[in-house]
Amino acid sequence: MADSGIGELRVNGERLWASLMELAQIGATDKGGVCRLALTDLDKRGRDLVTGWAREAGMTVTIDKIGNGFMRREGKNPSLPPIVTGSHIDTQPTGGKFDGNYGVLAGIEVVRTLNDRGIQTEAPIEVAFWTNEEGSRFVPVMMGSGVFAKAFTLEHAYAAKDQSGASVKDELERIGYVGPEEPGAHPIGAYFETHIEQGPVLEDHGVTIGVVTGVLGIRWYDCVVTGMEAHAGPTPMALRKDALQVATRIMQEVVAIALRHAPHGRGTVGMVNVHPNSRNVIPGRVKFSIDLRNASDALCDQMDAEIRAFIAKTSEESGLPITIEQVSNYPAQPFHAECVEAVGKAAKALGYSNMPAVSGAGHDAVYMARLAPSGMIFIPCKDGISHNEIEDAKPEHITAGCNVLLHAMLERAKVV
Repeated sequence: MADSGIGELRVNGERLWASLMELAQIGATDKGGVCRLALTDLDKRGRDLVTGWAREAGMTVTIDKIGNGFMRREGKNPSLPPIVTGSHIDTQPTGGKFDGNYGVLAGIEVVRTLNDRGIQTEAPIEVAFWTNEEGSRFVPVMMGSGVFAKAFTLEHAYAAKDQSGASVKDELERIGYVGPEEPGAHPIGAYFETHIEQGPVLEDHGVTIGVVTGVLGIRWYDCVVTGMEAHAGPTPMALRKDALQVATRIMQEVVAIALRHAPHGRGTVGMVNVHPNSRNVIPGRVKFSIDLRNASDALCDQMDAEIRAFIAKTSEESGLPITIEQVSNYPAQPFHAECVEAVGKAAKALGYSNMPAVSGAGHDAVYMARLAPSGMIFIPCKDGISHNEIEDAKPEHITAGCNVLLHAMLERAKVV
């Protein structure tokens, strides 16, 4: 980099924290969280506040047809694709102050810091906010970035409706955030996203920065075990066709498979429906969900094969019909080696403890990684809690993540 003092450059952590707290007042809840659902009046107020801050920092603002926002600080060479950072500002109904919001405001703070020092970059720098990442009001989740990446069409997103029957298109128009730009027409040279971990690993290790190598692949299934209802008293144990007892064997195997595929294997049964669900009737039918995750598609494939083999064996041994149907498949998404390296290099140079990390949750960076070199930066959150009003993060960690973002972006954007 041209300026030998760039290595000493740091963001204004107090200013970043104050911005987070101000944005958190829009939709603030009594328990200290935030309820600012996508495309509501509160979302409009949040968007207006953030774009107002961007303009005050000398940035130009572009909105596309799905309502994604791109706030641009021009580079010396405007023809270069911008180095982009961002996240989302919509929340869960019982959301916190940091999920998504931190990634957007960290980008604004990067620009403010460059302005303070009069630093010019070769490539433009942009901060993005993506529409309806949470999916709590409209589905699919990660809607804005998904449309941008052509994972689904603009028309499909526009047609989505909330529980009251209001559509995405109508609500975007109502709040004034249907822009002229075609989603996906916006160039991206590289993408970084800063986020609270939403899990307990960094805190458990006492580490400040998670250098995110990728996002876990996810396989969702519905499994149905069919037995026969019978009276709990007169039916001897050896003559029962108890669907629940067979189902619990499979549920235990879901966890066992995940443990065999450590460190990133995940196995969860989160939904169970027992029929007839009566105290003195042997269950005749059990339907339950299976959620398997791992860091690569190959590992997900292996876990898939193992659960299917176990189910086939269990059906044969028990004599009960068992079906398994895959209902969703999200491929694993590794991040670009150079972006991962830039994050790790910045964390080390800044003196922050760091470790490789994977994301078990989806983020807009998943779709951006299909389009451009991408990476993520994690910081700890208290007790690993997120999607909850008590979600919390330490100011010093908020500052640290933003400092890492600053230096990772500058490595890609280049200082003139």
